[in-house]
Amino acid sequence: MSEVTTKIGQQIKRFRKTKQLTQEQLARAIYKSKATIAKYESGSISVDIEMLYKIAEALNVHVEELLAPNKQPVVSFNKSLPQTFFQNTNRLYTYVYDGRNNQLLKSILMISTVEEEKKYRTVFYMNVPDFDRYFEAENSYSGYTEHHEPLTSIYLEHQSTGLEKVTINILSTFLETGQKWGMMSGVSFRPFMPVAWKMLFSKQPLKEDEILIQRLKICKEDIRLMKMFNVFNVM
Repeated sequence: MSEVTTKIGQQIKRFRKTKQLTQEQLARAIYKSKATIAKYESGSISVDIEMLYKIAEALNVHVEELLAPNKQPVVSFNKSLPQTFFQNTNRLYTYVYDGRNNQLLKSILMISTVEEEKKYRTVFYMNVPDFDRYFEAENSYSGYTEHHEPLTSIYLEHQSTGLEKVTINILSTFLETGQKWGMMSGVSFRPFMPVAWKMLFSKQPLKEDEILIQRLKICKEDIRLMKMFNVFNVM
């Protein structure tokens, strides 16, 4: 039993439970027995690549999510791109403040290191109970990230419904810094309406206190700029 096989089994089990599927239901979806699913999840037998894709499809997740490591690996993007903020990391911790229920929402953005036509596959786990249990996110989105010299844009779609699409834009990502501001825009269902959020990205988890909440709230400077340009913007 290898560490990789065990880790993949744990991920399959976590996502299966999150999707509220029984071992028997997953087994039927991939034409295997319940006993085989149990062995996959325990790590007693390995999952071949073809079957891993079938399991990912049945769970409605990207196959990379079943390979997600417990610890963030050190990776680098294409060095020809001056995207300093995104180099040497593939996981960003994000924060927004939801004024509808006065709650700090924390999420995880995972960006693949594999470039496909200048795009990097991306998964966004929104509103997680804690960062170690990201697979229990209230909502999960998938899509891709595009890097340009002055701007990084992320385009995401809800993994359960195509109606929910999210766009995230981050300015000046070529600067060397541990945190960056960005804007996330999309559609809210509480209530149903177009919305935009002020979002903070960090390479490391931040202390969740009143100071962080005040940073995330719309401030006087934000309002001044909105009045000046008649648009909501994040610099």
